Amino acid sequence: MPKRQVLRDLSSRIWMDLWRALPAVTAVALLVLAWEAYARLSGISPTTLPAPSRVLGQAFEHRQALLDNTLPTLRATLAGFGCSLFAAFLLSVLVDFCQPLRRALFPVFIISQTLPLVAIAPLVVLWFGFGLLPKILLVALVTFFPMLVALTKGYEATEAEIEQLLESMGAPRWRRFLLARLPSSLPFFFAGLRISITYAVVGAIFAEYAGAAKGLGIYMLNAKNNFRPDLVLAAVLVSAVLTLALFGIAILAERLAMPWTLRTRRARQ
Repeated sequence: MPKRQVLRDLSSRIWMDLWRALPAVTAVALLVLAWEAYARLSGISPTTLPAPSRVLGQAFEHRQALLDNTLPTLRATLAGFGCSLFAAFLLSVLVDFCQPLRRALFPVFIISQTLPLVAIAPLVVLWFGFGLLPKILLVALVTFFPMLVALTKGYEATEAEIEQLLESMGAPRWRRFLLARLPSSLPFFFAGLRISITYAVVGAIFAEYAGAAKGLGIYMLNAKNNFRPDLVLAAVLVSAVLTLALFGIAILAERLAMPWTLRTRRARQ
């Protein structure tokens, strides 16, 4: 394909994606404008409800402090989520090969999701200290179960005819898993990935609330104690941008791993 055609296709895809994002961008812009107008015209104190312009201004003014506290949160998020992915994949394979193990472990995993993070976070910090380990554990606790469920449901979605064909050709169970069940789980895996990655940042911030030296959670806590809602909202803005960035990376990974789904979606439209 000529280079000019490739650039033209890339440009058209970018414009198409921007056009699809226009309604969401418009809704957010209207919400921010309404917030700005209310904060300026209602007479409410900036120490109670700061305007978005003030939040952005304070975020820029304290950008170095926000950056210094974002990096520990990002480190805990990525480390905890990486451990969660590894554990979820390993256990999903084990329970797929051993159904009694699934019946034994799934109730335990379900119970783990009923534990309120606000209550369990201080205990985990108390047990494992104020370092990186409790934050990794809490992020993994929050993100593990959605990934496990997504993978197991993906294995179950494998077409029986494909497995029967491989079995008739003499393929052992592990080979049928690699050739049929694992590829079938990819759409479910990336759906679970998109859900879990949004929980990961929240889990890391909750862990920092419970006890940390640095991080967005402890930054928000200190700003709240100093009656600085503008700095609290600035940290919230940074955490939201961080979450959206990780979500976008998950979508990009899905498109790179399964480019045919994007072509199919565009063909339907």
